[in-house]
Amino acid sequence: MFKLLLTILVSASIDSTMLFIGDQTNMHLQATCEPAEKVQMPVYGESLINGIEIVDRTAVDTTVLQDGKYQLSQTLTLTSFKDSLFYINPIPFVSGEDTFWSNSLSLNVIQPFEIDSTLAITDIKPVAKAPIWWWGIFRWILLGLLLAGLAVGARYLALFIGRRKGVIPLAPKEPERPAEEVALEKLDQIKEQKIWQTGQVKEYHTQLTDVVREYIGKRFEVSSSEKTSDETLRAMKPILAEQKDLYEKLRKMLSLADLVKFAKWTTTPDENELSLKTAYDFVHETTPVPEEENEKMVNK
Repeated sequence: MFKLLLTILVSASIDSTMLFIGDQTNMHLQATCEPAEKVQMPVYGESLINGIEIVDRTAVDTTVLQDGKYQLSQTLTLTSFKDSLFYINPIPFVSGEDTFWSNSLSLNVIQPFEIDSTLAITDIKPVAKAPIWWWGIFRWILLGLLLAGLAVGARYLALFIGRRKGVIPLAPKEPERPAEEVALEKLDQIKEQKIWQTGQVKEYHTQLTDVVREYIGKRFEVSSSEKTSDETLRAMKPILAEQKDLYEKLRKMLSLADLVKFAKWTTTPDENELSLKTAYDFVHETTPVPEEENEKMVNK
């Protein structure tokens, strides 16, 4: 929806008007004006309104349209840890002495789990992020890649010279272990350690989700480790289209882990055991069936 005032058009839109606590969605701000006009995009701090936090934002991007007008756009990544229906008032865009107002928006944040009122209330605080020195990190990465390249080159050169002289035989490449075998082995270790019983609940759920995300990456070629839980679920939804119960179990496990890691959620022993069982079930039910066993099942 656009609001037309003079020659300036402004708008605001949101990717999803409903999300679970701790999930993220993007809000897009846009202004279209003549080349001679200057529009000041809205400026926000760490929050959009009370209860909605801004976790990331893009720089203002300027695009020249076919009719010669300028289009300014910016994307804000939003999240919330409060179960509520939020009303976002029209957003002001300033041009000179005039103010242009966008359309209003709403965001419904849902609590996916039943709240145990007998548990103590835990404060929710935003995670403080230290400034990142990108150039310094980039230089160290380049240095590391250079040293790694020299080491690999020297090794292959030594192997090549050794084979030419008949000294070093070519070692056979070890086959890569199946993704389900690696995942089940790590889950067995987590099950044996039971670190949540010693109060390390956050570490426990982090280890569980890391195993599941690594398995998803190897089994389905979905880079889950680089995605948020919401992005991972969107990528897995068409893959698990015929396994809706399994998809729902995965969603609950990832959502609970996000609450524990980011909202200091206090879990029960049953919830901890259920998350481990869900991880086992997910690996077992998505493990490929060997062709011989599959033919036997079909013949039966």
